[in-house]
Formats: sequence, C-alpha cells, structure tokens
Amino acid sequence: MLNRLIRISSLALAAALRAAEPAAMVTISPAPVERAALVVKVPMPSSDLASDLKGLCAFDADGRAYPLQEDASRHFILVLGFVPANRGVSLELRHAEAKDAVHGDSHGEDGLTISIRGREHLNFRIDKTRKPRADISPDILRAGYLHPVRSPSGAVVTGDYPSNHPHHHGIWTPYTQAIFQGRATDFWNMQNKKGRVDLDHASFLPTSKPGSGHPVFEQLAATLTMTDLTGPAPTPALHDHWTVRLYDVPSGLKPMVVFDLTTTQVCAGKDALELPEYHYGSFGLRGPDAWNGKEGARFLTSEGITDRKIGDGTRARWCYLGGKTSAGLSGTAVLGFPDNFRFPMPLRLHPDMPYFSIVPQKLGAFSIQPGKPYVTRYRCIVTDGEPDAKLFDACWNSLAHPAVVTVTK
Repeated sequence: MLNRLIRISSLALAAALRAAEPAAMVTISPAPVERAALVVKVPMPSSDLASDLKGLCAFDADGRAYPLQEDASRHFILVLGFVPANRGVSLELRHAEAKDAVHGDSHGEDGLTISIRGREHLNFRIDKTRKPRADISPDILRAGYLHPVRSPSGAVVTGDYPSNHPHHHGIWTPYTQAIFQGRATDFWNMQNKKGRVDLDHASFLPTSKPGSGHPVFEQLAATLTMTDLTGPAPTPALHDHWTVRLYDVPSGLKPMVVFDLTTTQVCAGKDALELPEYHYGSFGLRGPDAWNGKEGARFLTSEGITDRKIGDGTRARWCYLGGKTSAGLSGTAVLGFPDNFRFPMPLRLHPDMPYFSIVPQKLGAFSIQPGKPYVTRYRCIVTDGEPDAKLFDACWNSLAHPAVVTVTK
C-alpha cells in the first residue's frame, strides 16, 4: 500500500514539474503599428513535444494562458487580443489543460453552426427548401451562405431574403455580370433564370470534429457551383470553395467576433469565366430588413467615409455596415487581405439598402481561367456599439503585419 502511494505521489510530482517547466519559448517580433485579433502561427516544436500536442498552452509574463490548436499546415494557432506598437511578445510553451471554447454543430436548426462558450455566432445555411415567407419564388431559393451572423451580445447583423431584394443572402459570393461560352449569364439575380448557385457539400474539416469543442478555432468547408442556364442544358461554370474559420479572441480593445472567409474559385471545365466591368457582384454583405432606408444603416470605410453616396465607387482596406439591434447598435467590418486581387477593395455601397459589395470588376474586366484558382481572403470583425475605426485599423494591421515567430528551446 505504501509503495502504491509513493508511486502515485511520484507521478503527480512528475506531472506538476512537467507542467511548470517551459517546453519552449515563443518570441513574436514587434511591429510598428498596433495589432488586434492577431492570429499567430507557431511552427511545430521539436519532436519531444509533438507527442502531446493537446496539452500545450502559451503563457505570457503575467501568467496568462493562451491555448494552442494545431491546424492542417502543421502549425500551432494562437490568438492575441491586442499587441501595442513596437512591442514584442514572449511566451512560454508549457503543458497545461486548455478548455474547449469553440464548438461546431452539424445539426443546427438550419445549417452548420459555430458557437463560442455556448453562444451561437455563425450559421452556414445548407437547406434551400426552408422559406422565411410564403411569397418567395422557388427560382431564388438557395443555400450556401452565412446567415445569421451574430455579434458578441448575440444581436443579428445580417439579413436574408429581404422584402425589397429577396435574392440577397447574409454573406454570399456570386457574380452578376459574367460571360460563359460566349453567352451573358448572371449568378447573382437568380430570378432572371440565367444562372443559379448550388451547394454541393458543406462540413467541418477533418481537423474539426462536429459536436466536440476546440480551444482556439472551429472551421468549416463548403463547395458551391455557379451553373449557367443560358445554353441548351444547365452547365457548371465555376466551383466556389469556401473555408470559414471562427476564432476565440482573448480580451483586447473590446469584445468582438472574428472570422475568416477564404474563397477559392476554379473553372468547372475547360471554359473560362469572363467578368466584364460592372458595378456590383462578387462578395456581398446584406444587413437586416430593419436597416432599410437612407437613414437605416451606418457605413464607415477605412478612409473615414460615412456617406454611402460618397463612398460608393471608392476603395478601402475595410468597410463597416451596421444598424440598430437588440444591443443598441451592432455591425460588421469586412477587412481585405493585402494580397487580394485589386486591393484596396473597390466598393459598391447601395444608396438606400443595407448592403455593400466588394467588386474587383469595378476596375475593369478580368477572367478566371481553367487551371488557375482565384483566391480571395477576408476577415470579418463583428462588434456591438459605435463603429470603432481604431479597432478595425488595428485588426487590419494584423493582416498587413502578420506575426513573425521564433521558437527556441
């Protein structure tokens, strides 16, 4: 009995010492600007750590723990809420238990849902048969978009099948003016019956297990197909592969919901998709019906523009759309990654509807060619309260000045 107690005590002591001893040091180099919601990719440490990946946390000088999570690129991901300008960050990697904060659920009421600490923030719609109203034409029923998107307080900041433009859907990414096989087609205005968008597949990625939680992020993948209807038979023109990743962001400048949307668009066959110059299409964000009217929605761009008529046709690093909600005021800032095609983002701000589009076609025609994937990345920041340009700038700085990381033993 005594020997057994000694063995148990020895194991407990070994575990305690193991948790207390740094397994590695992570150093994040300073940047000349403030950064918020900084997503840090830490190279995989040495093999002696790789045997227990789930048990690692990063600790700062004040003893605060930042959980880590492995992604498909064999990096650890951690998120810092705020890093001041010209200040580096030193973290110790130690073995410690991290609680699961982010949960994906493949059995949501109307799609794939992602929650943080029990509060749902994202829903990806997968059932196109569900009608919010009986008057909606079957021609515009679709799935494969984000709605509802919810703020930190749970307020809804997107709209779906709005009364004045029922072909608008939360966050969605079809093209409007397009030419396929020499014919004019349109995947945005599905009521015109020139094109449609079908959801082929949607699921959480293999690294994410629906129903279980994760300490840093949850991720889903989907494939949509834009199908041309102007030829002798419906013909797939473009596959649109989505990746959505929602992060748990530690406290920083203010509470925020942060998620990335990456679209990888590839030709469905041997024919290119030609995209003539046009003023809307591609990425769209639609707000709730309650934000309709010239005074119903709030806009703000990275250039300080709040008048939507002045902002229409301008370019920006980010654009915010908000309005009155159950939290008082809530909204979403969409940030473009600096390596996106035709960045800064060319904007379409609608004069009286709560909606904007990010439209590379505004700057002239281009095409998506077979064998050449067209990749676009956005980071969305959802907040309650007045739109905070300083916060959105700091979040965009995290894209322009990504973390430079060094790992030492």
